[in-house]
Amino acid sequence: MTNDTTLFLGQWMRSPGTVGAVAPSSRRLAETVTTPVPRRGDPVIVELGPGTGAFTAEIQRRLGGRGHHMAVEINPRLADFLAARHPKVDVVVDDAARLPQLLEDRGFYKADAIVSGLPWAAFSEETQTRLMDAVTAIMDPNTAFTTFAYSFAKRLPPAQRFRQRLLDTFDEVVVGRTVWGNLPPAFVYHARRPRECVAGPA
Repeated sequence: MTNDTTLFLGQWMRSPGTVGAVAPSSRRLAETVTTPVPRRGDPVIVELGPGTGAFTAEIQRRLGGRGHHMAVEINPRLADFLAARHPKVDVVVDDAARLPQLLEDRGFYKADAIVSGLPWAAFSEETQTRLMDAVTAIMDPNTAFTTFAYSFAKRLPPAQRFRQRLLDTFDEVVVGRTVWGNLPPAFVYHARRPRECVAGPA
């Protein structure tokens, strides 16, 4: 096993409800979920639940030193690992439900893209609501939100409830093709235009 896989598996065994996966995501899934990251300008990118950094590395590659990349990881061990591997990333050990305040502390009010590695289907409805409210609060109509789900679980009630939450929250939800090169196979949700955007200062 690689170092990040060993760490990821160890943290999953300690806290499966917050880590949500037994292995890091593949490069192919990372390429798909980070598609909305702009290749020009100085965008504000928010990453949720980066773990050991599978998506982080791809976001950094796309940014090429531009913009501001804030990664919010609630697990201190994973956050330390991530910060050491990606020193240019603003790694924050905190609850993603505090997104609006975390961005404001850095002088920002909206994100250009939000990339999520959080295990949404594993969360209670209350937790999903808190997190989704935080996500939509830092979005404007042009902000992209992406997350993924495992294909084997898509017909299970928790996954169905999260899919319906996305459909209820956003005007546009596009389901990507299955990424077979991931373990286990996964697909990506691409969402835009939250039905209620919270406006920040002009």
